[in-house]
Amino acid sequence: MVNRTARSTACTRANRTEHMTASRDPLRVALSMLTLVPGRMGGGTTYARELVRTLGRSATVEATAFVSRAAAGFSADVTERVVNGVTGGASTPRVRTLVEAGLIRRGAIRRAQAGFDVVHAPFTIAVPPAPSGVPLVQTMFDLQHLDLPQFFSRAQLIYRKYFYERTARKAAAVITISEFSKDRIIHHLGVAPERVFVAHLGVDTSAFTPYLGERENFLLYPATAGGHKNHASLIAGLGILREHDPTLRLVLTGRALGSLGALPDWVDVRGVVPVEELRSLYGSARALVFPSLYEGFGLPLLEAMAAGCPVVSSNAGSLPEICGDAGVLFEPHDPSDLARAVTEAAGRSADLQRLGLERVSQFSWERCAAVHEQAYRFAASCG
Repeated sequence: MVNRTARSTACTRANRTEHMTASRDPLRVALSMLTLVPGRMGGGTTYARELVRTLGRSATVEATAFVSRAAAGFSADVTERVVNGVTGGASTPRVRTLVEAGLIRRGAIRRAQAGFDVVHAPFTIAVPPAPSGVPLVQTMFDLQHLDLPQFFSRAQLIYRKYFYERTARKAAAVITISEFSKDRIIHHLGVAPERVFVAHLGVDTSAFTPYLGERENFLLYPATAGGHKNHASLIAGLGILREHDPTLRLVLTGRALGSLGALPDWVDVRGVVPVEELRSLYGSARALVFPSLYEGFGLPLLEAMAAGCPVVSSNAGSLPEICGDAGVLFEPHDPSDLARAVTEAAGRSADLQRLGLERVSQFSWERCAAVHEQAYRFAASCG
């Protein structure tokens, strides 16, 4: 049952619409990004970077980013406040960042954020909590830990229960990145639907040059190693395909791929690659194959489409929502169905490239930022 709090009940849809369309004075938003580790948070880093860049051009939102010393300079497009005493960075344990920001520097940070209209936590965790009287907006990418708890340790589940779930229930508004994730937030956490805003992620298509010519005979999967990423089924599916085409290869990019163990010699493990190299791979791969068991969005699908790369995707989570009719879907637990989908995509390559370029044009960071402003104004009026 949806838990409609007194706060959300008091804010009717009419009042919300009136507030959104009435005053266009710049809204002062504090972006609480003290847990940011640049370059180590996958699509989350891309989201934060593009959100900051787009808000920096806004005439109706004045954003200020609060970051650790390690993330200094990340938010150059908006006013940035580096919080002394919060170290951050890849070499700093997460618990140290939580202690520094949530306990040691808590008072100073909350005093600095007290003059803002809204505090937004783009990385889900609001550390420290927003000052009294200042509404909080939380970004929640997904609830994988509740839908697939077998991929999380007991400590991770406790951590997310406190920092993810508890924060969402208290937030004035929750931003998420797909209708799928919105449904899961409402289902699991009882957040009132009117408090959840769907801001699809975007792609800067100007950074890609679509290549529609003949492609190389390899499949691409850019993903950090993890149980839900389903590398095993992908390799099994390609094994089936290689029975008929032994020249077919697989290229893997992403973090922690060494944990996959020994792989066939036809698998090229690149690890973390520069953005330029990844775009080049999108531009030359026969197809992107995305066998994930769970995604809140699936940004690589759009990046592949922008590069003219045919998309073959799992039918799990938000992926069908993002693909639309611009990709071939398969059952991720069935390697033979994956092989079937790759074969189908090969026969429809030109069609999928055209559909992909049409599809990706519907996802922009400007549209994403516009939904954020709606959530900010909702929170400011109803928080």
